[in-house]
Amino acid sequence: MSDSDFLAERFEAHRMRLRAVARRMLGSEGEAEDAVQEAWVRLSRVDVREVDNLGSWLTTVVGRVCLDMLRSRRTRAEQPLQPETPLPAVTPDPEQDALLADSVGSALLVVLDTLTPAERLAFVLYDLFGVPYDDIAGVVGKSPAATRQLASRARRRVRGAQGADSDSVTPARRRELVDAFLAAARDGDFDGLLDVLDPDVVVRTEAGVTTGATAVAKGATSYARHIAGAAVPALVEGRTGIALLRDGRVERTLAFTFVHDRITVIDITTDPERAARLDVTLV
Repeated sequence: MSDSDFLAERFEAHRMRLRAVARRMLGSEGEAEDAVQEAWVRLSRVDVREVDNLGSWLTTVVGRVCLDMLRSRRTRAEQPLQPETPLPAVTPDPEQDALLADSVGSALLVVLDTLTPAERLAFVLYDLFGVPYDDIAGVVGKSPAATRQLASRARRRVRGAQGADSDSVTPARRRELVDAFLAAARDGDFDGLLDVLDPDVVVRTEAGVTTGATAVAKGATSYARHIAGAAVPALVEGRTGIALLRDGRVERTLAFTFVHDRITVIDITTDPERAARLDVTLV
């Protein structure tokens, strides 16, 4: 067996774990495969004899690759949403959602997207895969103590969401929060939006993710001016939300998630064909 074949064999022995780490970090099967492939490329460039623990080394490399990808994704998504910009359709991956739900619990699916890249890395590597803080610290570029704080912060938010999800906010209160959100957006009331948005609110569209109350509020005020007369309260796939109508047909939808009496996630469907297939009940 050649050296390259032996190295490939050792790498394959760790592939499943590496894919699991990358899936939980990125939430995307395709991106996870890209991250694992990049780890193989980096492995092929080093002298393996200098690596004491190949499994640990590969895990931290995949973590570093995923961290870079998350930061790049977040930078691209920070700009406020522009309503006139065409957005590409994205096909949901039910199999990937099931894998994540089985392994970390359905409540975590939303929460992971609200963490900063560094918090997500610290939480996933330490809490889900048992990677020591010392190793994670080298990936995020912080001290072990600061890394421990990152994981602790992420852990508190995860536990908070698991213990206080939308079910703890009454339907009437959800409607009040959505009405207040829409009214503030229509009026350009930036402070009013901040009052109903969680500081780490997440907006998800087919184009990507926008995080943080400031960025979301800026996008909401810009976006709402174009749809003020078309917004109708609705249940979107059973969630409190808003339907945007054109000629009596649902053209776009916004579905909201609530934690601790704040809006924490807004899922926006901008593609009219996809919106038309959703279960939407006008209220």
